Amino acid sequence: MKPEMPGQKNLHKIMIPPSHKMTKPAKGSRGIEPATKRKLKIALVEDQPKVRESWIKLINSFPDFTCISACSTGEEALRMIPQEKPDVVLMDIFLPRMSGIECTVRLKELLPQTQIVILTAMDDQELVFLALEAGADGYLLKRTKPADLRIALLDVLGGGAPMTSQIARRVIESFRQKARIRDESVRLSVREEQILVLLSQGYANKLIADKLALSIDTVCSHLKHVFNKLHVSSRTEAVVRYMASKTPQSKTDSPL
Repeated sequence: MKPEMPGQKNLHKIMIPPSHKMTKPAKGSRGIEPATKRKLKIALVEDQPKVRESWIKLINSFPDFTCISACSTGEEALRMIPQEKPDVVLMDIFLPRMSGIECTVRLKELLPQTQIVILTAMDDQELVFLALEAGADGYLLKRTKPADLRIALLDVLGGGAPMTSQIARRVIESFRQKARIRDESVRLSVREEQILVLLSQGYANKLIADKLALSIDTVCSHLKHVFNKLHVSSRTEAVVRYMASKTPQSKTDSPL
């Protein structure tokens, strides 16, 4: 069972009063009103059933949005969402098996024009950095108020990058800390790239070993070298950093 995150306990209790009226963005707000009467399509990726149902009700309570897809895993999202072609995807960062960050990387390759906003109960600096580096267009805490959520959705569709002021500050600090590392030239061997490509496709170490005719120990050794070269400490970070470093042209030249 996935550990409960701070602030997550009462997420399923989000209530939408029957008399609730949508508030207009305050004067000077970055929020914009949709230029068309067509309801804007929202897809949701959230693994907890009660939380997922609450978010569906919340999204559908807005007059200009409709939830067209609600997935419980990253794998399901990759199957369903590209067919629906939503305007915005609300992505839980903590998902079973494939994380929300990894799912964001893959969805952005399939739907580059779709806006993806990460949802989480934590405003962790490193997670913010990884989510944005993976291609996320915004980042919101799950405790965001309904009216603020609507403004944030309109904001991201208008070219903005919704996030709380606290998270914005952490992003700036994080990019400053990572700037030197990102400027360094990282040279991976052909075998290391092969392993990273398979890793990005969701292969476990044993399956990678079988596919490349290597021992698991050898795969682990290569991964250790990759982590050191990319200055990361996890499989997810390695995949995100690798995918972010690839240009559209280089992505077509698979080392496999």
